[in-house]
Amino acid sequence: MKNLLKKAMMLLSLVLLTAPSLAGPVEASAKNRQVEGLDLNVMTFNLRYLNSFDESPHSWEERRPTVRQVIRTNQPDIFGTQEAVYQQVKDMDADLPNYDWIGLGREGGDQGEFMAIYYNQNQFTPMEYDHFWLSDTPEVIGSTSWGNTIPRMVTWVKFLDNNSGKEFYFVNTHFDHMSAESREKSAELVSEKVKEFDPDLPVILTGDFNTSPGSKPYEILIKEGNFVDTWVAADTRINEDLGTFNGFNNPSGGGADNRIDWILSKGNVTTTQSEIINYQKNGQFPSDHYPVMSEIILHY
Repeated sequence: MKNLLKKAMMLLSLVLLTAPSLAGPVEASAKNRQVEGLDLNVMTFNLRYLNSFDESPHSWEERRPTVRQVIRTNQPDIFGTQEAVYQQVKDMDADLPNYDWIGLGREGGDQGEFMAIYYNQNQFTPMEYDHFWLSDTPEVIGSTSWGNTIPRMVTWVKFLDNNSGKEFYFVNTHFDHMSAESREKSAELVSEKVKEFDPDLPVILTGDFNTSPGSKPYEILIKEGNFVDTWVAADTRINEDLGTFNGFNNPSGGGADNRIDWILSKGNVTTTQSEIINYQKNGQFPSDHYPVMSEIILHY
């Protein structure tokens, strides 16, 4: 009996001695989860403007279901679109009931193409937003400079993640397709404008930049803007051999040197995976650009 009691006391002592060490890893794990930050699936998608049935099978009416399928299949938490006019923006809103959007026509109001930002309305709350134009007078609606004949602009939003209470900025743009000077000046302006944001918060920049990595606008954003290309930074890249402009007829997207749609990040951000999404439905391209999606982690 005495031996049994002794063994029981020894067992109890062992449990009490090991309990703190068992608690330690659990606490550390919880701490690590906090450090890991906010996981986001981010997309950029040039939707192609509202073309008509004259361009069948590439009209918006025919492509719209395919675009919807791409979004629903990949489920980005937040994404920036380019080229869509107001009807397309409203169509997307109707097709994606879990998302809300923020944007403005580049010629003011509902006129011209939008740099719309769509976000999961259950996950995020917009705290602040604004627009500026890629010109010498960025506050003037519809203004142009630097050789571009059509207005180019930026829409940005400061978001609150409802679950974590963390905040971040999301910026969406479309650089000019003809003027090299405009693209370079646009990169400089975006770099300067972003410096006005809260420096403690991460920034995500999406867009159709109409130029390839290694170009001067790219180098300006990386070096002067302190952005990181999530495609380059990703642990895993899917469809590395593709470009992003398929023109409705080139499955290669122009090849790897033609990656003109980017997702850039600034601040303490890591990228686990990036993908050029080359989905087609029965040979139909959803747009003349492939969407790009990155799985990123914002650290705080």
